[in-house]
Amino acid sequence: MSEEIEPVEAFRLRAREWIKANLGPMQRWDMSQHCESDEEELEAVARDRMLQRKLYDGGFAGICFPKEYGGQGLTPDHNRAFSEELSGHEYPSRFSVPTFSPCASVLLEFGTPEQKAAHLPAILKGEEVWVQLLSEPGGGSDVAGITTRATRDGDHWVLNGSKVWTSRAWWADWGLILTRTNWDVPKHRGMTVFILPLQQPGVEISRIERLNGESESCEEFFTDVRIPDSDRVGEVDAGWTIGTRWMYHERLGHNSPYVTTPVGSKGQKSHEPSVVEIARKAGRLDDPAALELIGEHRALGIVTHELQRRIGDAAASGKGNKDLSSVDRVFRGLASVRRATIAFDLAGSDASVWDENCENPTDAVGMQFLMRQVSCIGGGTTEISRNVIAERVLAMPREPSGDKGVPFRDVPKGPNRSR
Repeated sequence: MSEEIEPVEAFRLRAREWIKANLGPMQRWDMSQHCESDEEELEAVARDRMLQRKLYDGGFAGICFPKEYGGQGLTPDHNRAFSEELSGHEYPSRFSVPTFSPCASVLLEFGTPEQKAAHLPAILKGEEVWVQLLSEPGGGSDVAGITTRATRDGDHWVLNGSKVWTSRAWWADWGLILTRTNWDVPKHRGMTVFILPLQQPGVEISRIERLNGESESCEEFFTDVRIPDSDRVGEVDAGWTIGTRWMYHERLGHNSPYVTTPVGSKGQKSHEPSVVEIARKAGRLDDPAALELIGEHRALGIVTHELQRRIGDAAASGKGNKDLSSVDRVFRGLASVRRATIAFDLAGSDASVWDENCENPTDAVGMQFLMRQVSCIGGGTTEISRNVIAERVLAMPREPSGDKGVPFRDVPKGPNRSR
């Protein structure tokens, strides 16, 4: 006889009481995740681990994960209810993406029972933070063109190569890595996925400083790193099958049913400066053109939220096209660029100069404008998502490709990308 699932509203009330009793108000680190120093970042990481463990001990970690791996075995509706009640409260924001989505989501879908038993409970307890190792220095958004190689050596594999733009790798514990294991087949058919502990000999992690001074992104160099075959995820050379689902979960991001993060309007704050405050500071609240921009900014936010909710529901039900997450990816990227541009336009000349030490959020408008294109690049470019929509959602013909059916070793590569 199957166990009866707790009604959503009863769960919501229970979650509301627990959150009020156990979680404080949302903190600055929850809203932006930006820290002023490495010491502060590590302090925030330790706090997030503690909060994740608190959720686990309270019976609210991994709401949609199976009970056998430490989850609650509940539905996406339960997860949404908890996320709504969580709004305005502190939460372990650094676990949401990419630890839960896509990494834990991929492990849950493709990992062996032993792999899931070893890592999913540890993730839910806050003991393991994961990153995804996909992009490469010479590969751009062509994930299938990877050249980081894993070579079989008995019961182990030997890893050599590099990955780049990996967020938080310098303090993370584990990574999910896509490698090249066969050079004699077309590029989509010669890849394999592995689980990789990051803090080990042969793994060198270098920080990348961005225009805004942040250095969360990293580049990793692998030199003769040994991986036991028991840490292989899926079949040898079948990595693209896993990779397509991996990228699907990546595009879902915070909309994944496996991610618990504050949603709704109950005290929820944003790290974006208020466009109303920006217009007030610029003396433009009586300007009809400024009011139109404020309305457009708000409308884009509402549509983004509702689109994400709808696509998340479709993903959770299994009824929607599995590549609809690309629609969200394109809209979210373009809307973010437009919202940053609106804020910049409203601020006027004040946005051209700002004080790094000023606590007034409107003084960040200029930097946010300079960094606006990140929303169309990070996590897979919007151009790639457009291709996915055209080919897999609208069923349009694929553009001709010179490497189709060609063994990967014979595909022309740049000077740093040959085997």
